[in-house]
Amino acid sequence: MTTLTLPGAGEAVPVRSSRLRRELRAVHALVHRDLLRLARQRVPTALMLLHPVLYLFILGGGLAALIPAGALGVGYRTYLFPGMLMMTVQTPAIMVGIRLITDRQSGYLRELLMAPVGRTTLLLGSCAGGTLVATVQGAVLLGLAGAVGLPYDPVLLALLLGGMVLASFTLTALSLALAVGLRSPETFHTLLGLVMMPLLFLSGGFFPLASLPGWAQSLTAANPLAYAVDLLRRSIALRVPGQAPGTAVVEWAGRQPPLLLEAGLLLTAGALALLWASRRFGRPE
Repeated sequence: MTTLTLPGAGEAVPVRSSRLRRELRAVHALVHRDLLRLARQRVPTALMLLHPVLYLFILGGGLAALIPAGALGVGYRTYLFPGMLMMTVQTPAIMVGIRLITDRQSGYLRELLMAPVGRTTLLLGSCAGGTLVATVQGAVLLGLAGAVGLPYDPVLLALLLGGMVLASFTLTALSLALAVGLRSPETFHTLLGLVMMPLLFLSGGFFPLASLPGWAQSLTAANPLAYAVDLLRRSIALRVPGQAPGTAVVEWAGRQPPLLLEAGLLLTAGALALLWASRRFGRPE
């Protein structure tokens, strides 16, 4: 730790530690801001949670009669549950990118940039807040595990929660990487539709991917959402073997990658996206 001796003062001031505290306070303030927004915007939050619930019980209930459990290894609602968890964390993660653009338009971002902290710190705070909010909303939907035939096993719930943390971080980082160079929310929404919808439908969250053509399965192997859904399904398989579908979401040369490798790939994808976003965000406005 370096120190700085002020003129006329007989003691050294720890510069590095005070700067670190300042950076951590800035991250804490941004996370607190997101939590306050979550607590105050109850109606939008409830509507975001209602969307996957309707998919789970209306779409899942309707298709359950058409898709036999023998084709999936489980009932369709159980099969659909990891995909709905992913849909739940996806929306608040994407909102982080939208807020970055609207904060730039409103001038709030310029006020943030005047703070005596690094630009990377501001981006880390936004990513941490978005990850936490997305995980909290996913944890609410996790309370419906019993309704789809899954037990309230503490270890299972912890594994699913950990998978949602990784997925929330990766999606939030990707959203920031997409939004950091944009100036218009309309452009962001357009790009989002082009990018996110194919990723979601090629994630294996709605239907098995084994019957897809080879080129589509190659896209699946490069899809971070597919690894997130596979991570959640395989977490279920670890604790409830009879309730886990036997069809793999991601395969490399006919084999499933190790579970820890999938988690590491998700974490790496999020870290690389955040690193690229921080380099782009660090340029002068």
